[in-house]
Amino acid sequence: MPSNQDKEMMNILSIDIGGSNIKACLLSPSGTALSEYTKLPTPTKSTPEAVLVVIKQLAATMGEFGHISVGFPGYVKRGVVYTAPNLAKGKWQNIEFAQMVSDLIGKPVRLINDADQQGLGLADGKGFEIVVTFGTGFGTAFLFDGELLPHFELAHMPITNTKDYDDYVGDKAIKKLGVKEWNERVERVIAIYKNVFNYDNLYLGGGNAKLIDLKLEDNVKIVSNRDGIKGGAKLWKAAEKYDLVTMYPKNAF
Repeated sequence: MPSNQDKEMMNILSIDIGGSNIKACLLSPSGTALSEYTKLPTPTKSTPEAVLVVIKQLAATMGEFGHISVGFPGYVKRGVVYTAPNLAKGKWQNIEFAQMVSDLIGKPVRLINDADQQGLGLADGKGFEIVVTFGTGFGTAFLFDGELLPHFELAHMPITNTKDYDDYVGDKAIKKLGVKEWNERVERVIAIYKNVFNYDNLYLGGGNAKLIDLKLEDNVKIVSNRDGIKGGAKLWKAAEKYDLVTMYPKNAF
């Protein structure tokens, strides 16, 4: 029978990095929250080194854990960050961030796009489901029968002659246009996704989802980051077909 210490080492520190805040929660292997959902502001100069400082601060407030999941706002593959449009410009190309977090905390790490992590935490697992996140920018995750499909950075697809989705419904649009007109844009985005993808379920998440004031169809739901961060537990059950790799501290062996 495993000891309490052994059980604690099966717990997962789930981290969600956003353009405005970095969030964390301690999870059981099944995804049950074992700590408060905690967040700290993303540093103004959000370089890899500055973000690591905040992650270390958050980790110190949690209980014991044996694994770390990180959701990152950009294109990531096999533990490496290739883009981070809403963090420090020019500082995130080809950054081995999973390894950096593992070396900092001394635990194995899996890194995935933040919307994909949210998708794993939110999807019902039936049919074709889409998770979109409205935050500093715009994120997307696609799942079929609960399995992640390849990640696409649809935030950078044009929606007008001069704007991509990040520009169209990101933080800057709210500040420039106000919530009412931003909601009109969100409504247009939902209509586009319905016509193009014919989803079974659509989940509207991210920090700005709380501002959505629209009449939604039954298969469109507003969800919270608190629920989505639970996807961090599923990263440690996820098949390698997601092209996940586990990074271990360099001094572990």
